[in-house]
Amino acid sequence: MSWAVEEWKEGLSPRVLQKIHELESQVDKLKKERQQRQYQLESLEAALQKQKQKVENEKNESAILKRENQSLMELCDNLEKAKQKISHDLQVKESQVNIQSGQLNSSKKDIERLEQELKR
Repeated sequence: MSWAVEEWKEGLSPRVLQKIHELESQVDKLKKERQQRQYQLESLEAALQKQKQKVENEKNESAILKRENQSLMELCDNLEKAKQKISHDLQVKESQVNIQSGQLNSSKKDIERLEQELKR
């Protein structure tokens, strides 16, 4: 088959043959360069896809963390409200205990006074 490819060159001057040879060499060189660039392009496209996937994963993780953070903030708010309510309830109960303690002391004094009157 190569003889058919070379047959058209028969009868050409050495100068023209030299130029054809230079052009064929240049074509081969350009084909190799094109293949290398195609390989580089494919490698870069693969790296780009990998980076896009990484960015997408980071976005998803960020969204998950934002939701988790929001949930934790709401939980903290609820706990703070519960703490305030418990603190208020405790103050109310302490106040009631103080009132009842005062009443108890007053009743004890009344009892002592009445006992003293009975002894007289």
